[in-house]
Amino acid sequence: MTLNTDLQGKIDAAVALLREIGRDYAPATFANSFGAEDMVLTDLICTHAADIEIFTLDTGRLPAETYALMQQSLQRYGRRFIPYFPKAAAVEQYTREHGPNAFYESVELRKLCCQIRKVEPLSRALSGKKAWITGLRREQAPTRTDLSVSEWDGGNRLQKFNPLIEWSQKEIWAYLRHFQVPYNALHDQHYPSIGCAPCTRAIAVGEDIRAGRWWWENPESKECGLHIKKAAAT
Repeated sequence: MTLNTDLQGKIDAAVALLREIGRDYAPATFANSFGAEDMVLTDLICTHAADIEIFTLDTGRLPAETYALMQQSLQRYGRRFIPYFPKAAAVEQYTREHGPNAFYESVELRKLCCQIRKVEPLSRALSGKKAWITGLRREQAPTRTDLSVSEWDGGNRLQKFNPLIEWSQKEIWAYLRHFQVPYNALHDQHYPSIGCAPCTRAIAVGEDIRAGRWWWENPESKECGLHIKKAAAT
């Protein structure tokens, strides 16, 4: 089975961009959440741009299937996936003051949980880097339609790259199947977008692909803070 011309062109463009990042923006790092898009980038980086670091944000509340994929990826690629955990004292304080599942109660408490478990660890992961790479795609959510392939991240003071920004979901899965890349078993249970276990559910036929993330909130608020554009600190 051969790949269609459009997808092959997107693969070639992604490989060229990753090599450029590895050459011109060292040290660069890739934020891997082990979703379908991130497994495409994991395969591309491990195959074509091995000098790019790969890290993951282990929130402490990930699904068992995500940890299983982490282990499977370690065995397949022989690469270190550097984990960053939330600070224990911050998690303890949040749970002590609000309870373990307070994120269901308000957008503010949900975003505070994301700040502790994702945003603060991300700042440590990006410290000292010149660029970071994500698996964001334009069609994923209303909050991502204005993203570009390359943009300055003023909040983190480095260049941010989204090599798959124009890829469709169909193209993501065509790549995974063609190259037999491992993927999260939850995808086969109607989970197109996977985050923390208590904040992720399966979706019904016809629902938006991000409908299973923070499903109790309005679509406009469905970001954890990792990809919100911020001005540089003065």
